[in-house]
Amino acid sequence: MKFRLICFAAVMVCLTAATHADVRLPEIFDNNMVLQRDMPVPIWGWAEPGEKVTVSFSGQKVETTADAQGKWSLELKPLKANAEPGSLLIKGKNEIKLDNVLIGDVWLCSGQSNMEWTMTWSSKEEYEEVLKNVDNPNIRLFHVRKTLNADPQDKLILDATWLPCSAESIPNFSAVALHFGRKLQAELGVPIGLINSSWGGTRIEPWTPPVGFQSVPALKSIADEIELKNPQSEAYKELLGSTLREQRAWLDEYSKPTGMRVPPPPKFPDQLVPYSNEQQPTMLYNAMIHPMVPFALKGAIWYQGESNMGEGMLYAEKMKALIQGWRKVFNNPELGFYYVQLAPFIYWEGTQATALPELWEAQSSVEKALPLTGQAVINDTVDDIRDIHPASKKPVGERLALLALNRTYGKSEVVAASPEFDRMVFEYDPPPAAMPRVMLTVIFKNAKMLKTRDGKSPDWFEIAGADGVFHKADAEIKETTIRLIIPNVGIPYAVRYAWDQSAQPNLMNEAGLPLGAFRAGEIPDRAMFDELVPDGAAFKVLYRFDPTKPVPADNRQRLIYATDNSEQITGKVKRVGYFLYLVKDGKTQYIFVTMPPLDTDLKKLGVPTKASGARFQKRITDVQVLASNVPSVKEGSYPDCNVEFWDCDYGPDNSANVPGALSDKFDFGDNMAPGNSPGYGSMQIHDIAGKQTLLAFNNFSVGSNCDVGIGNNPDPNGNPDWTFSKSASAHSGGQFLILVELE
Repeated sequence: MKFRLICFAAVMVCLTAATHADVRLPEIFDNNMVLQRDMPVPIWGWAEPGEKVTVSFSGQKVETTADAQGKWSLELKPLKANAEPGSLLIKGKNEIKLDNVLIGDVWLCSGQSNMEWTMTWSSKEEYEEVLKNVDNPNIRLFHVRKTLNADPQDKLILDATWLPCSAESIPNFSAVALHFGRKLQAELGVPIGLINSSWGGTRIEPWTPPVGFQSVPALKSIADEIELKNPQSEAYKELLGSTLREQRAWLDEYSKPTGMRVPPPPKFPDQLVPYSNEQQPTMLYNAMIHPMVPFALKGAIWYQGESNMGEGMLYAEKMKALIQGWRKVFNNPELGFYYVQLAPFIYWEGTQATALPELWEAQSSVEKALPLTGQAVINDTVDDIRDIHPASKKPVGERLALLALNRTYGKSEVVAASPEFDRMVFEYDPPPAAMPRVMLTVIFKNAKMLKTRDGKSPDWFEIAGADGVFHKADAEIKETTIRLIIPNVGIPYAVRYAWDQSAQPNLMNEAGLPLGAFRAGEIPDRAMFDELVPDGAAFKVLYRFDPTKPVPADNRQRLIYATDNSEQITGKVKRVGYFLYLVKDGKTQYIFVTMPPLDTDLKKLGVPTKASGARFQKRITDVQVLASNVPSVKEGSYPDCNVEFWDCDYGPDNSANVPGALSDKFDFGDNMAPGNSPGYGSMQIHDIAGKQTLLAFNNFSVGSNCDVGIGNNPDPNGNPDWTFSKSASAHSGGQFLILVELE
C-alpha cells in the first residue's frame, strides 16, 4: 500500500510538472480576437523556466525565453489593419494555434451599470434595429466576468472568449459598447475589438490601478492606504514588523497565567487588513483589468459616476487617476479615453438637487485637463427622470464614437463636441428706456449655429445678482450666442444653465449635440453686504455660505463654506459680525449683528459644528445691530443678550436661568445636551430684554430642511427660536456672512 501511494504521488508530480511546462496564454488571447494595428503588440504568457517560446503571426517570427518564474513576454512589430483572418502560433514544448485573428482597433469598455446594460435590457426599438443587420465578422466581442481581488491577478475567472458580432453573441453584451463599435467599424472600415469589463453599482476607485492614485496629489491618502496594504511595500513590512514585536512582547509578559487580569493583546492594524469588497480601491482593476495588461489598446470608453455622487470636483481628480493609471499600465500615453456625462436623474430631493450638476462640472473639467479625452453629453436622451438607466443607448454609444473619430482618429470634419461656454458680456438698455433691462450675452464654442430640439425658446438659463439668488432668464438665440434678459436683478454677476438634477434642457448645436450644464461668473462675497450695510466697511469676510442650502460634509461633522478665509486672516479680532440675508416670495430680510468674539480661534467663530469644537451658552453685554429691515429687530445697542452656539442636541428647559426664558418651548435659555454630537445644532443670538431672537440657524446638517430666521418665529404654534420649523425650505436663497473686525 505504501509503495502504491509513493508511485501515485510520483505520477502526480510528473503530471503537474508537465502541466506547468506547457506554454500558456492569458485568456485575452483566443480564437476570433482582434490585435491592435499600428503599434507594437505585446504577447505574454507562461512556460517552464528557461523554455524557449516562439510566436509567429502575419509574416513575423519572434523568440524569447521564459524567466526563472516561468513568465515570458515579447512584442510583435506594428501590424497593418487586416480583415482577412489569420492564425497566431505560439510554440514551446507544446503548441497553441489561435485562428480567425483580425488586425484592427481594440477598445476597452468599462464602468458601472449603464455600461454593463445589455442589449436585451435596452429599448425594444433599438434592439430590433440592430438585429436587422447584426452579423458583422469584423466586430469582435470579449466579455469579462465579474470578480474582485485584493491582489493583482494574472488570470480572468471563468471562460472568457472572443466572439464575432451576431444575434447569438450580442444579447448579454454592453449596449453602449456595441453601438460605439458599430459606429466606428462603419466609419473606419477596419476590424473593431470590444472588451466589456463593467460592474453595476461600483465606484471609480476599484477600477483604478495604484499608479493612477500615485499620479494625482489630491489622492495621496488613497495611494498611501493602498501602499500600506501591499505586502511587498516597505510601509507594510515596517508596520507589520512593529506590530509583531508588540505582540511578541505581550506574549512574553503574559504567556503564563498568574490569576491576574490580562490586558487584551495589541490589535492588528486595520491599515494592513486587505480590501474585501468591490467598492474599495483597486479591487476590480486587480481582477478584471490587470489580467489583460499590457494588451495593446487603441482607447477606452467609460460610463460611470452614479456611485460617486456628491463628490463634486473630487470626482475629476479620481477620473484623472483612472485615465493616467490605465495609460501607464497599458504603456500607451496616447490611449484615447471618452466618457459619458451622467444623465439627469432624481438622486435626492431638496438642496442636494445640485449634487448632480456639481458632478457634471467635474466631468466637464477632465477633457480640458487631459489630452485625447472627451465627454458625451446625453441630457436629451432620458424618457423617465426617475430611472437611472436611460433605455436608449444608441445615441450614447454613437456620441462616444464621434469623439473617438474626431480626437483619436483625427477626422476633423466629424462634429463631436457639444456646445461649450466661452464667455459672457453684460449689456443694458440704453436711455431713454422707460424700464431699463439687464441683458447678458453668452457666447459659445463648438457651434456654427445654436437651435432648440423642440423649436421653443432656450430653457434652463438663470442669472444671479449680488444676493446670489438665481432667477429664471428669458433667452433668445443669436446664431452662436444666447441673449438673456431678466429685470430687477441689479448688476448680474453669474449665469448658470441646467443646474438641477432634473434638467433636460433643449439647446443644442447644428449637429444635434446638446449643451451640458455649466455655471460661470462670480458673485463678490461682499456685494450684498456692502450694499445693505454701509457701516460695515471695517469688517473682513471670514466665512460665506447659503443658509437655505447648507452643505454638510464628513458625516455631518462640518459644513462646506463657499468662502473660507480662516487661514488668510491674521491678527487679533476686536469684533465679530453675523450678516444674515434671506429671500422668500421675492421679498428680502436681513440683519447684521456684531459683538465681541466668543473665542480667539477663528474656526470657533463660524457655524458651531463638531469639527469646529465651538460650544457657547453665554451672556453678552455688548451687542450691536448695525443693519436690519425686520420691523421687530431695531438697529442699535442690545446690552443684555444670550448666545446659544453648539453642535449637539438640546431641550426646551431654561437650564441657563435666563430671565424671561420659557421652559416649555425652545427659545433662549435652552438646555444643551452635549452627549449627542453631531446633533440638531444651534446658532442663535437672543435679545433677553425684548424676549426675541435676533437671528437663528439650526439643524444645519440636513440641508434645506434646516431652520433659519430673523426675529422670532411668527408661527404661534412654533418655537420662538425657529427650532423644528424647517423654514429654510421656504426660501429661494440667501447669504450668511461671518465677518471680523481686527484691532
